[in-house]
Amino acid sequence: MIYLLEDDDNIRELVVYTLCSSGLAAKGFALPSEFWNAMAEETASLILLDIMLPEEDGITILKRIRSSDNTKNVPVMMLTAKGSEYDKVIGLDSGADDYLPKPFGMMELVSRVKALLRRTVTTEESHGEYEIGPLYVCPSKHKVKVNGEKISLTLKEFEMLCALLESRDVVLTRNQLLDRVWGYSFEGGSRTVDVHVRTLRQKLGVAGDLIITVRGIGYKIGGDNE
Repeated sequence: MIYLLEDDDNIRELVVYTLCSSGLAAKGFALPSEFWNAMAEETASLILLDIMLPEEDGITILKRIRSSDNTKNVPVMMLTAKGSEYDKVIGLDSGADDYLPKPFGMMELVSRVKALLRRTVTTEESHGEYEIGPLYVCPSKHKVKVNGEKISLTLKEFEMLCALLESRDVVLTRNQLLDRVWGYSFEGGSRTVDVHVRTLRQKLGVAGDLIITVRGIGYKIGGDNE
């Protein structure tokens, strides 16, 4: 079930109608309190979240989602009129998996939602384990540990880490990471990759140094910097 938290009645009704017409089950909520009540009964498979809301702003809601063990891995896409790079970075740094500024086309929205859901299923079905120095990753269990301590990552951070591990010692360009993790490219994509790499390194702590920047190209795990 996809949940949309949007206080604009026209936008909320149109998005819910479009998603349902595309074969995706969706519910819309005008107030954060209504959204949290629904989440208590059934956890969403994906959340579409506005920033400017009554009762509680979207960034605060996103942080609450990421801080709970029950919802920390639920993919979240920000839908907001705030389209500046600064606002995008704030949203991504706070744990958003994608960002779509208003006004947006319904077909693009559906495409991004399906891509995000598809990537979620692919991640859950991944097999194998990785262990490099202090870093341990089990894709099938969505488990990451550094020196034996569990690390909480967003879906996109986790997918990016797995993409780098799957191509160990191979440099992945920013466009390749966009394609593997997001399934499409979009304006400001390179910046999105850089933001996720930065937050990923911070969360991994001492293991963050395993992610190597190859200037002018992209990123890799393992080997020496070129």
